[in-house]
Amino acid sequence: MPTADDRPDETPEPADSACETDFSEGHPEGPAVAGPAGGRSGSGGQGHGGGHSHSHGLDGAATATGKHRTRLILVLCITLGIFLVQVAGALVSRSLSLLADAGHMLTDATGVAIALVASLIAGLPATSKRTFGYLRVEVLAALANGIVLGVIAVVIFVEAIRRFGSEVEIQSVPMLVAAVIGAIANLASLLILQSGQKESLNVRGAYLEVLGDLLGSVAVIVAGVIILLTGWNVVDQIASLLIAVLIFPRAVSLLRDVVDVLLEAAPKHIDVDEARDHMLAVPGVVEIHDVHAWTITSGVPAFSAHVTVSDEAWDRLGHHAILDELRACLGEHFDTSHVTLQLEPARHARHEDELHA
Repeated sequence: MPTADDRPDETPEPADSACETDFSEGHPEGPAVAGPAGGRSGSGGQGHGGGHSHSHGLDGAATATGKHRTRLILVLCITLGIFLVQVAGALVSRSLSLLADAGHMLTDATGVAIALVASLIAGLPATSKRTFGYLRVEVLAALANGIVLGVIAVVIFVEAIRRFGSEVEIQSVPMLVAAVIGAIANLASLLILQSGQKESLNVRGAYLEVLGDLLGSVAVIVAGVIILLTGWNVVDQIASLLIAVLIFPRAVSLLRDVVDVLLEAAPKHIDVDEARDHMLAVPGVVEIHDVHAWTITSGVPAFSAHVTVSDEAWDRLGHHAILDELRACLGEHFDTSHVTLQLEPARHARHEDELHA
């Protein structure tokens, strides 16, 4: 086993050092799958002595939501402004569908505000008791957002059903004006959030909510035109039901992604079996076990494994060269920079088996 004197320099390497690693002949090509940020980080974990590799990329790193904070603030301002416009329009027109759209707007604003606060809390440094800091706060915020979305959908649905059979006079002109303004604002917000919705659960939650608002505004516009031309006020209730139906599946989708993170399912861009095959292709590696891949928070995947190396390769190549190729593979091919690997020679693995027999 290496001694303390054999430990490599722990000075951080350049960010692109893993990209420069030459893979051994026959090493598989990386899968054609974009990582959580829509690209490849090209970086692996930092190497430590004793056959361990730990990435320190979490220290001071911005979370996925934090990187898009300015966009979220802009969308929050737009959403609050349109909420006030639609509430005024709903009170004047007596339109349930417009009021439902306004309620959804308020939910959007609340969700974005929660995401912003969560991103600030998630940026707090890690401590000895909270070794990952508060990164998961963003995920909890997305959970709250998804629950509120679902509740709003149910409330709108129930109120629309309750209104059937009762005649409510709808003022179509103010209804149309407020809905058109809302649709234009929602379209602008969608364009603002487009680039960040693939990186962060909270940005994606906001994006889905605004998309639902846009569809809801379109439904209100159609209902308003029909009421203006025909006087069929029941169309307003139908539009309200449609808005509720649009909201609910998006809430379920967001909650499903949150549950995957909280249950520490493997990130969607990491095929664990394929990652194991890649690691086994590194010369000298004879076994991979205790493999774990999970998501700490949006845009921060993590990977750990125990790696058994043949005694001949351990003595001839040294664990440093093997470790470098392993972490370069995981960084370049699977876009995972927070990597922890425990390397051990086969003779030590046999010794452990005897101890645990």
